[in-house]
Amino acid sequence: MRDQVERAEKPERVSKTRDLLTGAQALSGQLGKTIQRLRKAYNLSLSDLAEQSGVAKSIISQIERNETNPTLATIWRLSQALDVSIERVLAAGDEEPFIEKTSRADTPILLSEDGKVRLAIVGWIKTVEWLQWYEVTADPGGVLDSDPHQRGSVESLSVSEGVFEVEVGGTLQRARPGETLRYRCDRPHLVRCTEGPGRATMVVIMKAAVME
Repeated sequence: MRDQVERAEKPERVSKTRDLLTGAQALSGQLGKTIQRLRKAYNLSLSDLAEQSGVAKSIISQIERNETNPTLATIWRLSQALDVSIERVLAAGDEEPFIEKTSRADTPILLSEDGKVRLAIVGWIKTVEWLQWYEVTADPGGVLDSDPHQRGSVESLSVSEGVFEVEVGGTLQRARPGETLRYRCDRPHLVRCTEGPGRATMVVIMKAAVME
């Protein structure tokens, strides 16, 4: 869903969302230097990279100077244009001890168009190409209308509060607390909170060939 990210001009994303990604301080320290280093390694100007990635030249310049916190979709487009994985773009030193803590204030949030469904991105940024997970909170009647993800993708919605329903390809299923819905998300799909407030965990497996 959320897939926040795909290739070039078509990032995996929540359809028609307003991106409220804030903070992202864990990324900003090395991201700009890495983008600049890779760009120069390919002898690309800012204009060249802007043309190839679909990201505005001014935004790339701000990223390289660590003056902005880019969205997952923007990072994805840049990584594709530079022909490297998003993991490499975001990689830190392999020798450093690893333990990471993210505060509530620094957790990126996606908001549905109607403003009634909120997705906190609690998954690790380095797994975004193949695995994403979110904490979902929703007001009654809130709707999350999503574009298809890549072929073979599967989404899992585990409800802890309220009642949610999922519609995929004309098929509708409802889930109450303690129940989980799993469904193909490589086609248009809709999640609706019918009774709330609602709370759920959403996990998206992006590259599992489970439907083949």
